[in-house]
Amino acid sequence: MSSEQYLAANLRRAVAEDPRTAELGVRVTVRGDNVMLSGDVACADRRAALEEVLHEAAPELKILNDVRVTPAGEPEGEEDLR
Repeated sequence: MSSEQYLAANLRRAVAEDPRTAELGVRVTVRGDNVMLSGDVACADRRAALEEVLHEAAPELKILNDVRVTPAGEPEGEEDLR
């Protein structure tokens, strides 16, 4: 396992275990001095918390946050079953 893969695994664990984020579906990729985040979260606060957690875990790396905010609300209207 390369040092980038090892670091990415540690950062994924930090994101999964930190109570501010507890995210399992966010992808973390390390390339040189950059950490790339991608995936979907339910709110902007969670997206910001991901950056906080990663900055605390690896302050020397630049974070590129490509996480999308996709609100998970109740469906609108009725479902028509036939």
